[in-house]
Amino acid sequence: MEGSIPHRPIRLAYPDGMRAAWQPAKPEFAAACNALSLGMPYGEPYVMASIRNALPAVEAAGDDEVAAQVRAYLEQEREHAHQHRRFNELLRAQHPALRHVERWLKRSYSFLNRRAGHRFGVAYAAGFEATAFAAARWMDTHRHSLFRGADPEPATLFLWHLAEEVEHKTVAHDVWATVDGNRLRYGAAMALCFTMLVWFIFCGVVVQLAAWRRLLSPVAWFRLWTWGIGFAFEVLPTMAMTALPSHHPSKQADPSWMPMWLSAYDAATNTIPAWDAPIDAYLPLVAPTSTLHPEPA
Repeated sequence: MEGSIPHRPIRLAYPDGMRAAWQPAKPEFAAACNALSLGMPYGEPYVMASIRNALPAVEAAGDDEVAAQVRAYLEQEREHAHQHRRFNELLRAQHPALRHVERWLKRSYSFLNRRAGHRFGVAYAAGFEATAFAAARWMDTHRHSLFRGADPEPATLFLWHLAEEVEHKTVAHDVWATVDGNRLRYGAAMALCFTMLVWFIFCGVVVQLAAWRRLLSPVAWFRLWTWGIGFAFEVLPTMAMTALPSHHPSKQADPSWMPMWLSAYDAATNTIPAWDAPIDAYLPLVAPTSTLHPEPA
């Protein structure tokens, strides 16, 4: 049902003078997340356009439930691109050289849009979402070590985005299975997606570390390699699993914390509790004992 993927136009009020190195204890992590954010206003629209163009084929196949999920999915993805665009404006104000990375991103996705073809675009979208789901599982597990001490608004942006990727993890796969299903094309598209992800994060990180005079820091690169290897151990097996004929994303276990945190979203204020708030700030209240049905004598 469409309501199972809610639209959350989250309100993020970045403070004046927000620092690009918003994780002071681990600025390299902030640099990697910032570089990832640069690609969202280009990657997300490409993925959205690919899935939107496939919607008539899904409707023609008579799968009303998937069609409804697609429309809800597009709302979430549109919000992601919008929020990252706002955040990226702040990054560019501090690091104008990031515009070169953005220009390269724009050209890359424009090329894919013009030359790769519709079926490849749908396969890319499915691979894009599989990669995002794996990233969410990795981030959920390591959120305390990565985000402790970080500025709250950027931390919320990235965790909220990944948490919603968990919610719609099946949609792009279902569209791909309906309109294409070619696993060779899917494997090639997913490999390209992962390669672009790694390359553009690397480029964005280099620009920022150079500006922060940490480009030659052994600590910075040791941390980045450590996180990169851990991330690869989560993502690559997931990528391999998704290429199996028997695979469906619904069979993959969701992260334990992210769905619970999202459930505390306040639609009246478009806000969500801080990710490191006490757990009772977003755990559903347990019904008082007096309201429970008594056991039969």
